[in-house]
Amino acid sequence: MTRIRELDALRGFAVGGIMLVNTWQHTEKGTPTGVDWTIESLFQGRFYPIFSMLFGIGFLLFLDGNSRWALLSRLFWLFCIGKIQHMYYEGEVLTDYAFYGAALLLPVSFLPGGPPVLLLGVVVLAWALLPDVGGGVLLIPGLFLIGMGLWQLRPSRRLLLPGFAVSALATVLLTAAWVDAVRLRPDVWSGFPYIGVLGGVAAVTGAAAYALGLLLFLRPWLSAVLEPLGKMALTNYVSGTAVIILAAPLLNADPARWSVVAVTVVTLVAQVLLSRWWLARYRYGPLEWIWRCLTWFRRVPNRLESGRDQNRPLPDPGVS
Repeated sequence: MTRIRELDALRGFAVGGIMLVNTWQHTEKGTPTGVDWTIESLFQGRFYPIFSMLFGIGFLLFLDGNSRWALLSRLFWLFCIGKIQHMYYEGEVLTDYAFYGAALLLPVSFLPGGPPVLLLGVVVLAWALLPDVGGGVLLIPGLFLIGMGLWQLRPSRRLLLPGFAVSALATVLLTAAWVDAVRLRPDVWSGFPYIGVLGGVAAVTGAAAYALGLLLFLRPWLSAVLEPLGKMALTNYVSGTAVIILAAPLLNADPARWSVVAVTVVTLVAQVLLSRWWLARYRYGPLEWIWRCLTWFRRVPNRLESGRDQNRPLPDPGVS
């Protein structure tokens, strides 16, 4: 399996996790339930870091053969798509991705690749995790840079297993400490000023563990499910947020929050099936195609001429 296909599978995995967490976040909360604690402890904050690092990698992939002016055009139209989405969904991150991509990734792309970019990313991420900073969208720039640095360094696959073991162990310990501080013994931890940092670092190490674990144990059958979801990540992310808004009455009427899981599963199954059907006929997803047409100010060929074209997703020069 090529690295590009693995990135598609990893992106699809992140899209699925984001759908679950976003659905839960946009549900009115009452008395905490088992579903609440499970999602908050094991999934909250674990998938946007993966998506953000992949965005940094995608930034470099686009620059390979395309100009920075074309990249600015791409980011501008991503910002516009995000603003449209923001009209009905306040939690969108597309505008943040476009802004930080133009403000940070573009200047950094002039630096020598590898260690300097990775080190800068780690420093920026550590700064964003400080209690006085607050994390949130401020984690995005550091994660962008880490993704760029890792792609430029191309670490050996032999590091997957030890990296997974270390990140998984760190996540278990940090998450256990965070749960103890927030749920089990809040009185004992009341004077500790870094409880939020515990949760933030646990989310980042959890994202690393999930990503490395998926790459380590990815099999063809699982990749066949995740790749279409990842290839149409923009379409699936935006359509997923629309589902969340439309399903709000159902979600808010369920105090047990099992409807969060049900809506997520039904949506993802539908998206996987529709993505597979669409990509058997077209090179790009609907929003991905519109985004490319806007980027290049021309109509980009999209319909596949035959089944053989499925292995040629970049048919026209200058499009990626």
